Amino acid sequence: MKAVIKYRVNTEEHVLLGEVAPLNQPYVLLIDPCNRCNFRCKFCPTGNHQLIKSTGRFQGILDFDLFKKIIDDLKEFDEPIRVLRLYKEGEPLLNKNFSHMVKYAKQSGLVKKIDTTTNGSLLNPELNRKIIDAGLGQINISVNGVNTDQIYYYTGVRIDFDKYVANIRDLYENRGNCEISIKAIKENLTDEEQKQFFDIFGDISNRIVLENLSPAWPQFQFHEDIKMEFCCGNYGQEIIPRQICPYIFYIMVINTSGKVSTCVGDWPNRLIMGNIKTQSVKDVWLGRVLNDLRINHLKGHRSDCTFCRDCEVVTHGTLDNMDDYADKILFRMGVQT
Repeated sequence: MKAVIKYRVNTEEHVLLGEVAPLNQPYVLLIDPCNRCNFRCKFCPTGNHQLIKSTGRFQGILDFDLFKKIIDDLKEFDEPIRVLRLYKEGEPLLNKNFSHMVKYAKQSGLVKKIDTTTNGSLLNPELNRKIIDAGLGQINISVNGVNTDQIYYYTGVRIDFDKYVANIRDLYENRGNCEISIKAIKENLTDEEQKQFFDIFGDISNRIVLENLSPAWPQFQFHEDIKMEFCCGNYGQEIIPRQICPYIFYIMVINTSGKVSTCVGDWPNRLIMGNIKTQSVKDVWLGRVLNDLRINHLKGHRSDCTFCRDCEVVTHGTLDNMDDYADKILFRMGVQT
């Protein structure tokens, strides 16, 4: 097997947030190119069209001119953003301007690395060349099975599995400087299927891993067919109760509509911190609304917000535990404890 077994996030580059927060600019800027998806996964709210419609959430693609405005806004920061992450709720490759977005951000010099996460079903030799030539630094491919029937069971969409694998192989063989990362959900595969996963994809990726299933979406219940046994966190970490959410201290999340959410878990777009159509990225990041939320968490009042209260990403999906640093961070922010 050519690939190394490694999570899609670079844990070895992890910075202890409690020592550096608050930040004058986000480490990660997460922008959603498209919040619709061509899959209907049993473990994702976007796949439930009736549910999404009931929330009133905007459905569509990110306007390219708005994307350019967002990137141009980054000139206001002292340094380039460490990571531009092009995905959130949907399938990013449904946006026909995806490669143009990557190219515009790359050529701006205002971001150090660009990555995305995709189900991989839309990859083909022509698109592969476009996104690689544009300067994508890492592409994470979520594989939902080791054959056509299994992928259909979990996603509700039947694909040609052999062609699917061939398109990923083409991407890997022509990857240039783009790192190919492939992952599957461990709990969805038997021991034999896990072996098949590594056999099929281990030679056509740079990194490969089985991630643990975790409750990624607050106030959303997985389909009854999905096992709800969470023995450890997303990245194999111990599940530890936390009061402070690290996401709001280092990631800024811009939805397809241009509205800014607290974090990637805000799937109904309910916790809105601002609107990038009328505000700059810097103004929202350093603004009162988001700052008040951070202070609320630091003071132990995360449960005041029902959506934050019901969120288990803080225990299952994050690596940082900032609880012991609360007073120190408040002091740096000039807030009395």
